[in-house]
Amino acid sequence: MNASIEAVRVAGTTDGPAPMVLLGVEGTTDVLPIVIGFEEAASIARGQDAVDIGRPLTHDLLLDVVEELGGRVDRVAVSSVSDETYVADLHLNTPREDVVVDARPSDALSLAARTNCPISIDEGVFEAGREPEERFAELDDIREVAQ
Repeated sequence: MNASIEAVRVAGTTDGPAPMVLLGVEGTTDVLPIVIGFEEAASIARGQDAVDIGRPLTHDLLLDVVEELGGRVDRVAVSSVSDETYVADLHLNTPREDVVVDARPSDALSLAARTNCPISIDEGVFEAGREPEERFAELDDIREVAQ
């Protein structure tokens, strides 16, 4: 299923604030919420906004290394979920061959935000975790929280 990053928000929970990325799928108003860390949430937002802070942070550095070695990020797939932990595949084109690298969704999505590569979600994963987007409308954007 073709997807996109709809928002990066912060929910208040009994355990404290919980950042999440909301992935939307073409043809539906529902989203797949994936809870991630604060640093990863801020990194995805920086990638979406094309913010250059001077020196490369981890995701910028990884992208620079991939590109310096002649590769490129082809696509990101949220491929499975196990025990409430989402798994992503980072598809790379390299001079030697195309490769798939196991990744946390937050890391893969941070690279997708920087490259505008396609994002997909396995249909079963989306169906198991989908929620109405309006459920998250009142949550703060990570940009408002991380200032």
